[in-house]
Amino acid sequence: MSSAGAASLQGRLRRALAGIGRRTRARTRFGLRLSSLVWGVLRELVRPGNWRRTVLGEFRRALRQSVGGGLGPTLVTAVLIGLAMVSQTLYWLSEAGEAGLIGSVIVTVVVRELTPILVGFILLGRSGMVTLSELAVLGAGGQAEALAAQGLDPFLLLVLPRAAALALAAFTLAVLFVLAALVTGFVTGSLLGAVTASLWSFLDGVLRAMQVADFVVFPAKMLIIGLLVALTAALTGLDADPGEDAARVLPRGFIRGTLAILLASIALSFAV
Repeated sequence: MSSAGAASLQGRLRRALAGIGRRTRARTRFGLRLSSLVWGVLRELVRPGNWRRTVLGEFRRALRQSVGGGLGPTLVTAVLIGLAMVSQTLYWLSEAGEAGLIGSVIVTVVVRELTPILVGFILLGRSGMVTLSELAVLGAGGQAEALAAQGLDPFLLLVLPRAAALALAAFTLAVLFVLAALVTGFVTGSLLGAVTASLWSFLDGVLRAMQVADFVVFPAKMLIIGLLVALTAALTGLDADPGEDAARVLPRGFIRGTLAILLASIALSFAV
């Protein structure tokens, strides 16, 4: 092969590799930035000097909004799960003479799998989209750049308190979800005649069915899901182009948040 042909082949190969690299960077850019943002939140979260009065005020506001806004939908969904799943589990396992499996089935289905996903979706819809909208407006209006020009860190003022608030809200709502679903299922099962024990005996049986890992993985799963909901929304909102239509930004943020919830839940489920 002549030198000209070899040079032409090398040029085509470089262009092909450059095209692959551009597409790879475009596909992985959001995931890499999200990973770095998670690390930044975990690192800055434990530094007392970062929690100034303005940051604490934003944290309290975001926590009230996320817990207050998600409480109603969480309890309604929990009641429906209690009616549709917990009570039916009590009824049919009692009818089949397998009442000893009630606790393990409820822990596996309701506590480990359904609660993180459903609470994550509620938090994403009620609070994640609010965070996305707020930060998209701030980013498009130039307020984030104005804060940086004044020597203030937009990450500490805008992202850190929201991430901490939604992580704590996810765990709080998940605990309330589980309690509401179990109580609703027990009351319904009692009315159906499937339960003869007391409520405390039923709850004790559920707790005994939980493994040691459940007491670690369940809180970790909820905290991580809340954190990812906040950070995917924040990153999507701050990355929005000025003047970009909300009809494009909100669905993009919702899809990213949904994928983050599902991937986190599936990954941590393997730990139990």
